[in-house]
Amino acid sequence: MLRRDREGRPSPGACQHQEQPCTLGVSPSSPKAVWSRRAMMNLLPVAPLLLLLLTTLEARPKPAALKCRTGPMDIVFVIDSSRSVRPFEFEIMRQFMMDIIGSLDLGPNATRVGVIQYSSQVQNIFSLKTFFTRVDMENAINSIVPLAQGTMTGLAIQYAMNVAFTTQEGARPLHKKIPRIAIIVTDGRPQDRVTEVATQAQNAGIEIYAVGIQRADMNSLRAMASPPLEEHVFLVESFELIQQFGKQFQDKLCAIDACADGRHGCQHQCVSTRGSYSCRCRAGYYLNQDKKSCSTTDLCNGVDHGCEFKCVSTEGSFYCVCPEGQHLQGDGKACSKCGGGHIDLVMVIDGSKSVRPQNFELVKQFVNRIVDLLEVSAHGTRVGLVQYSSRVRTEFPLNKYHSADEIKKAVMEVEYMEKGTMTGLALKHMVEHSFSELEGARPLSHNIPRIGLVFTDGRSQDDISEWARRAKESGIVMFAVGVGKAVEEELRAIASEPVEQHFSYSADFTTMTHLVENFKLNICPEEGKGEMEIRGLCECEVLVQFQTNTVAILRSLTEKLAQMTARLEDLEKQIADKK
Repeated sequence: MLRRDREGRPSPGACQHQEQPCTLGVSPSSPKAVWSRRAMMNLLPVAPLLLLLLTTLEARPKPAALKCRTGPMDIVFVIDSSRSVRPFEFEIMRQFMMDIIGSLDLGPNATRVGVIQYSSQVQNIFSLKTFFTRVDMENAINSIVPLAQGTMTGLAIQYAMNVAFTTQEGARPLHKKIPRIAIIVTDGRPQDRVTEVATQAQNAGIEIYAVGIQRADMNSLRAMASPPLEEHVFLVESFELIQQFGKQFQDKLCAIDACADGRHGCQHQCVSTRGSYSCRCRAGYYLNQDKKSCSTTDLCNGVDHGCEFKCVSTEGSFYCVCPEGQHLQGDGKACSKCGGGHIDLVMVIDGSKSVRPQNFELVKQFVNRIVDLLEVSAHGTRVGLVQYSSRVRTEFPLNKYHSADEIKKAVMEVEYMEKGTMTGLALKHMVEHSFSELEGARPLSHNIPRIGLVFTDGRSQDDISEWARRAKESGIVMFAVGVGKAVEEELRAIASEPVEQHFSYSADFTTMTHLVENFKLNICPEEGKGEMEIRGLCECEVLVQFQTNTVAILRSLTEKLAQMTARLEDLEKQIADKK
């Protein structure tokens, strides 16, 4: 039952339950709408009694708003201005936006705000990069003229995803992990489909709050909102109570620091999140079942770790290390007596639309884990990176960076291209440019192995056979890694001989065909008479180690992709079940 105060008004804590969307009702004795002068002028003729009510409400002192300082956010308001929203109701929606904006810590390096309105079409009022002060934003909001047509909520979500939350419009890049939040305020049932486009927006990293007013359809609100639904779906049964609701929504959005009051009970560290907190233990400890206390961890003394040289305990796990000058083998336990071997490695990654942003971030992590295995230097191993979709872009050539840290930083700054899948064009670029001496490849006479690693998730839209053949004829050892809808014939055409040792494919991200380890003679050229010291058997073993470790990384990557796919499927099932 809705809690009320002595005069019959809903109490401030009326919506603090956890299981159902927040709903505010109307009491017979509650005050009527808080109307602004602008709204009243739209409803001429106006009764003197209503003007008196307006003057009284506007004259009341307003408490100073607390600033939301939980870190920067990118927030876009998506406002329904269809014909069903009456003029005074739209005025209250304006005030709702301004109340929320007034509580935010605004600025180019703090929280950015954008506003779009929609009916049968979508109109951008101002983007995330337009204004950084409350006054400018309020002036723009006050100048909005409602569109007064249909209710195409799905179209508005599509616009927010494809336009409003792009870097061109002021959104910070995904790798900076700044929350992207869409606040949808609507009073009616959508006239188009919202479930699929809302899921796409959430998969693209947008957190959606759905605020329904009066006639809003609860099933539609639940279909468009992010999980958990009890924290992202709100229903205000009257425009008259939207300002009271605004304060509660601010608390939910800003999320007061739950660690600050010292009552969290965490033994080691408290980590604040929006609306909640979690406990974390220091290195060498693990969190107990009570989720607050910590216990020491030393798996090296408690399990048969199998490390050849030394076992190092970490939080809930362990890893093996080798003496200086030796390298850990692919099994993660044995040590190699080889010194450093040098290669020129160019990784060619698929940035097409089918990869999707969250998977592209995992691909970048995969690239960096390979870099961690290499002894990168100007005279040692060199690494280049190429991304392709409908076009090809060199992210950095072989001679650009001379340390692993520089390369890893550059990889994380790579922006997702989207669009088509021109794998043949990418191979052509790799052969003609990436392995040229101009871009840092050592001359063939130096006997430095040239390795190309192609990562793709779909069928190429152009022919790959000619440039795959030319790559191998030019002395490049080619590896092909395919996931999802990648075509096995194309992967085999790309891979060097023996093909079975140089390609890996998985149809559903859950398994990966392991590269065969016994390929030393295929990637270690015969000893020649180059200008540099001729590689011996030990350097060839380092290349075998590189491939073995790459297989281990692929296995870890596919496990993460499988977990993400399973979560997405579970969310889709939950949404479908609740329709």
